[in-house]
Amino acid sequence: MPSESPARPPGGAPGGGPEWLGPWRRAVEAGRSSPVPWRRQVPAGRRATVRPAAVLVLLGQGPDGPDVLLTRRADTLRSHAGQVALPGGRRDPEDVDDVATALREAQEEVGVDPAGVSPLGTLPALWAPPADHEVTTVVAWWHAPHPVAPVDLAEVAAVGRVPVAALVDPANRVGVRYPAGRGEGPGFVVDGFFVWGFTAGLLSWLLDLAGLAVPWDTTPVVDHEGSPLDDGGQA
Repeated sequence: MPSESPARPPGGAPGGGPEWLGPWRRAVEAGRSSPVPWRRQVPAGRRATVRPAAVLVLLGQGPDGPDVLLTRRADTLRSHAGQVALPGGRRDPEDVDDVATALREAQEEVGVDPAGVSPLGTLPALWAPPADHEVTTVVAWWHAPHPVAPVDLAEVAAVGRVPVAALVDPANRVGVRYPAGRGEGPGFVVDGFFVWGFTAGLLSWLLDLAGLAVPWDTTPVVDHEGSPLDDGGQA
């Protein structure tokens, strides 16, 4: 049976949902037409070999305000082992669209019930060269949140709901140095997660588009292979 996208529930604030979703709706709209400063789109010569994938930015109302669902990949995986990520993965043939892919992956990875999720929209697909994936970001409201946990510990080691306020806090932001001339990028050290790479770049961009970001000191730079959490604290 094809994996389908859920219908958005009626009611709520204008546009559906609580008032705090307003900036995220605007971020999705802006992201559809804004240049992406941190990631290239698929080069024309590579498009034939690139595989489609999708990730889910799942926004819910938690005990400490709006939050985002993050996972940490298992240390034994061959690709991106131990890295903090958003739920998501490669599109399956039965997925009707990118929303269906993101929701199916979230259910398979940590048990998110797709019926409790209302998509706000998608962002332009971006190239993830290491896996050669073209990744579409699905931003969604978790209108019926429930407890989640890793479904398969061989794939996902941990899952957490990180408050948006903690992501915005300058004390939790760091610059991250990448290897072999790949430059630097934004990172977050929050709630036991060291977030870098594609996930950190995406979250940082969305916070900027939503008008939620505040200035932070980009001077402290940590290596992507040496988590500040290894020292028992934050950089």
